[in-house]
Amino acid sequence: MSDDTPSPLNNVITIDDERIKSHLDRVVRGTVEETLNALLNAEADRLCNAQRYERSEARRDTRAGHYERGLQTKAGEVRLRVPKLRQQTFETAIIERYRRRESSVEEALIEMYLAGVSVRRVEDITEALWGTRVSPSTVSELNKKIYGTIEAWRNRPIEGEHPYVYLDGMVLKRSWAGEVRNVSLLVAIGVNESGYREILGICEGAKEDKSGWSAFLKHLKERGLKGVRLIISDACIGLAESAAEFFPEAAWQRCVVHWYRNIFSHVPSTKVREIAAMLKAIHASEDIAAAREKAIRVIEKLRGLRLSRAAELVEAAVEETLAYYTFPEEHWRRIRTNNPLERILREIRRRTRVVGAFPDGQSALNLAAARLRHIAGTVKDQQMRGAITA
Repeated sequence: MSDDTPSPLNNVITIDDERIKSHLDRVVRGTVEETLNALLNAEADRLCNAQRYERSEARRDTRAGHYERGLQTKAGEVRLRVPKLRQQTFETAIIERYRRRESSVEEALIEMYLAGVSVRRVEDITEALWGTRVSPSTVSELNKKIYGTIEAWRNRPIEGEHPYVYLDGMVLKRSWAGEVRNVSLLVAIGVNESGYREILGICEGAKEDKSGWSAFLKHLKERGLKGVRLIISDACIGLAESAAEFFPEAAWQRCVVHWYRNIFSHVPSTKVREIAAMLKAIHASEDIAAAREKAIRVIEKLRGLRLSRAAELVEAAVEETLAYYTFPEEHWRRIRTNNPLERILREIRRRTRVVGAFPDGQSALNLAAARLRHIAGTVKDQQMRGAITA
């Protein structure tokens, strides 16, 4: 064979994979549709006790046409021709299976949304699984179905005693008359007598002030919060006063991390590392007496460095950061900061960040509460070692 003779290999036909896949999808979809409609007709014949157009004394009912409904399958959407009967309601196991499947799909969509999957990503996932995209409005409608459950969970009774309670707030954005304004959400978690953390509640507050915290703490107390012996939080406006009003027997522990940050704002950046080591040494003391002595030396050193404002802040508020020393030593590391709650708030912010500005405060509260409920149902918190005793 000469070199100029065309090789049979050069005449290989190019296969269009996409066209073949599309054709196969249509074939499979048509087969699924035909099979399901045949099953529906057979079910109607069984209910009538006779085939279509059959004249029989044993016939119990007659056909009255049909109606169409869509069904999403892995092969795409098929159209079901559901028979209608004159004397009885057409009920079939096929439709019941469809309803259960629809319910499971809805639950999956809701769980994806609450778990932090963006609406756009939910659309992509549904298109990959079922061949059609679920619109943002559909996801919104599905989520409305669980808001009643979320509200009931948010107002559920609080059982047992919670010696340690962590409080904090977060700010989200909402649209208001064409402007974007802030909406505050107040969150509480507690440690029960068994040493496990529990999410206690979340409420909307106009802002993080005394009236907002008072309303939130009243809400928690009315739901049954009791046995509180230590409240851990940042120095939010009015929080300590409100806590003393509703839980007078509880001590207040100011979060040492937030306290450090407040002091760092009055320290040159070149001195932050040095001052941080000095402040941490206070809370590394073996007991409260040693911590107080160390604080006095830190104040003197700060004044020697001409950091008078930082020295004033340490002198004025260091005692607020030492309340944890009166509790079991094995708990100190976990009750001197608000970190357990901060981690949960970061999860909420991660979920709400994809939303941007909410249409109103209730929408922000609903999504944040739903996310909290999701966290409570899927994450088992680590137990705090040791008995919770004074």
